[in-house]
Amino acid sequence: MGYARKVGWVTAGLVIGAGACYCIYRLTRGRKQNKEKMAEGGSGDVDDVGDCPGARYNDWSDDDDDNSENKGIVWYPPWARIGTEAGTRARARARARATRARRAVQKRASPNSDDTILSPQELQKVLCLVEMSEKPYILEAALIALGNNAAYAFNRDIIRDLGGLPIVAKILNTRDPIVKEKALIVLNNLSVNAENQRRLKIYMNQVCDDTITSRLNSSVQLAGLRLLTNMTVTNEYQHMLANSISDFFRLFSAGNEETKFQVLKLLLNLAENPAMTRELLRAQVPSSLGSLFNKKENKEVILKLLVIFENINDNFKWEENESTQNQFSEGSLFFFLKEFQVCADKILGLESHHDFLVKVKVGKFVAKLAENMFPKSQE
Repeated sequence: MGYARKVGWVTAGLVIGAGACYCIYRLTRGRKQNKEKMAEGGSGDVDDVGDCPGARYNDWSDDDDDNSENKGIVWYPPWARIGTEAGTRARARARARATRARRAVQKRASPNSDDTILSPQELQKVLCLVEMSEKPYILEAALIALGNNAAYAFNRDIIRDLGGLPIVAKILNTRDPIVKEKALIVLNNLSVNAENQRRLKIYMNQVCDDTITSRLNSSVQLAGLRLLTNMTVTNEYQHMLANSISDFFRLFSAGNEETKFQVLKLLLNLAENPAMTRELLRAQVPSSLGSLFNKKENKEVILKLLVIFENINDNFKWEENESTQNQFSEGSLFFFLKEFQVCADKILGLESHHDFLVKVKVGKFVAKLAENMFPKSQE
């Protein structure tokens, strides 16, 4: 009986000791988090934050990366082993802490409002977070709040007047793909404004380079293409992309369906401008572009590509520019269209194409191209 009592006391002591250690750990961890939050300009009281309003770009990522920045996003304790029940619970608690921190940013920007539309004073607070913070999860949450508000026309002028354009554009230099994507989304929403476009044009070359060199079909690449498409809705800044048209055709040829559609929107903007016709014809295109019509490609992709070709054909005066046609090099879009016209049936396999509408559209385009390239006066 005495032995059992001793075992009981020892067991109880171990349980109490473990509980005390855990409480000390939670207390010290909470103090550390509060210090970090105070350093960022907040109250540090993260756990009591309510749910944040639904956001348009609410695609949080809890991926585990090895770099130190992302470890700050979701901190996993040492005992959170993958594949164990206790580890699963510990990892869930760590993700919950990161989520509460993200929500705290929205609460800090608008503590007394459940509406996603922020006042100028609240927008100023969010811009200060973007400018001062180096923590990826805070930047991500603040940029989402800005992106949501930049979707409203009256807020685009306010964010610009608060100096928000260079603050957000500076985030484009980050290596974090999630944060960079959110910054591109904010700039994309802000670019639906003539004055904002005038000020954002200085970043077009950087956005273009980052878009072309980003991982194929990535979210960053698609966000960059959307921003460039918005910036080329008017003819004013299209010339800044003249040296990158070949790269856009390469992305179109290699990308997935979503990337193809986004590149087509951009190229269609350029093709509607007569001043960009020569630059488009001079661009080098992949040899696989012709085989696009033989494959079981999305019909809408083919039809949109034909619209681009038709615009180029209509804008280029073949007869007037006959003496300058030797300026186009082999592999350019100009030579592709000449080959397209001469060998359409052989190259494209029109007779065996599975879609009747595509066959009709291609046939009409080839006839029109031949009429422009070889007018009746030369026959």
